[in-house]
Amino acid sequence: MNKEIILKDLEEIVGKDFASNTAEDLFIYSQDPGASEPRPVDFVVMPNSVEEIQKIVKLANREKIPLIPMGGGLTLSGLVIPIKGGIVVDLKRMDQILEINELSRYALIEPGVSTGKLISYLNESYPDLQPAIPDAPPSATVVGNALIHGSGYLSQKYGNHGDMINGIEVVLPNGDICKLGSCSISDYWFSRGPIPDLIGLFISSFGTMGIITKLSYKLYPKPKMRDVVFGMCRDPNNIPNLVSKITYTDLAEDFLLSKTDKPDYVKDLILVMVFITGDSEEELESKRKMIKRLYRKNGAQFMNMPERTLKGLLQKPQFAAAAADFRKGGGFEYVGSFMPLEMIPEASKRAAEISYKYDIIPTQAIRIIGKGHCVMFAPTFAFNRADPLDRKNARDALDETNKLVLELGGIPWK
Repeated sequence: MNKEIILKDLEEIVGKDFASNTAEDLFIYSQDPGASEPRPVDFVVMPNSVEEIQKIVKLANREKIPLIPMGGGLTLSGLVIPIKGGIVVDLKRMDQILEINELSRYALIEPGVSTGKLISYLNESYPDLQPAIPDAPPSATVVGNALIHGSGYLSQKYGNHGDMINGIEVVLPNGDICKLGSCSISDYWFSRGPIPDLIGLFISSFGTMGIITKLSYKLYPKPKMRDVVFGMCRDPNNIPNLVSKITYTDLAEDFLLSKTDKPDYVKDLILVMVFITGDSEEELESKRKMIKRLYRKNGAQFMNMPERTLKGLLQKPQFAAAAADFRKGGGFEYVGSFMPLEMIPEASKRAAEISYKYDIIPTQAIRIIGKGHCVMFAPTFAFNRADPLDRKNARDALDETNKLVLELGGIPWK
C-alpha cells in the first residue's frame, strides 16, 4: 500500500482539510469509550456528498482497503474501530435535514444528523412532531442508531428504531447507488412496502453491506405533557407478569427497569419506571392512579422521587453527565441484548453473578420494546480505562454475559 498516493487521491476527492493519515488525527478513531483495545487506522476521510462517497468506495476497491463508516462514534463496542486497518469514513459533514413531511410524518435526513439537531429543528419548526431517540448524548446520530436496532423513549409503543425506517439510499460496495423502500419508485419516502423489503440487509450489518447516504425516519405525534411513575419490586420473578399487565393497558409511552447493588440500601430492589403522556393534568393523574393500582396488584409498590431526579429523566435527550459510574478512569460498556420477557428473572440473577466474578458492581437496565414483544436487557460494566487488568475483567465479563444471553435464548446486540 502506497499511503502517500492514497492520501493524495483522498484529498482530491474531499479536499486537503478533510483527509488525513497523521497520528494525531487517527488517534481518536483508533479507540472508543468501551472495553475494546485500540486498533490501528490507516486513513480518515470526511465526505460531504454522495458523489464523494462513491469515489471513496471505488478507490478502496481499487486499492483493496477496508472501509469503516462512522456516524457519531458512540457505540462503545468497537463497531467503528477497524479490524485490519483501513479508511474510517466519518460522515459528520453530511448533516442536512432534507425534508420534514408533516402529514406523512417522516424526516428525510443525511447520515450525520444528530439526535440533538433533529429534535431542536422539530421543536422550533414542527413542535407537534417527535422522533424516537436513544438514551445517548445528543451527538449520537439518528441514522447510526436506527441502523443498529437501537431503542429509546418510544420503543415501548412502536418498537426498536430499525422498525422506524421507511427507506434508504445506499452506496453499495461496488460504488453503485441503490434506493430501497417507497423512494425506489416514488418521490415520497413514506413506507417500506408493499414491495420486497431488502432494507433489513443493511440493519445491524454495521456498514459491511454499504454506506447509507439518506434515510427516511418515522415521526410521531408529540403529546403536550409527560411524567414518570416510579415503583419498586423486591422479587425479580414478579417482573414478567408486572410488565405484561402494564403493557396490556397501553398506558406506557416508555417502560424501564433498573437494578444496582450500590448503595447497599438498594441492593435487593428493582426500580420500575413507567413513562406516561397526556394532553392535560387530569389525564396524567388518571394514568398515575391506574399505574399505581397495577403496581399494588402485581408485586410492586409506588415510590416518590425527588424533583431533580424526575427532571433529569424527562429530558430529551438526557444531559446526565453528572450521573457517573462507580469506577475511576471513565470506562463503560454494556451487553444490550434482546431477550424474551420470561427469561429476565434468570438472566438478571446470573448476570449479577458474572459481575461479581470479575469484581464489578452489578448494574442492569431493562427496556421494554414493542409492548412486551421483547426486552432489551443490558448488564453494564464500568471499569478503569487506565488499568489493564480492569479492562480485561470488563472484556471477560462482556464475553461471558454474551454467552449467557445466547444460552437463555436471547440475541446479543452490537
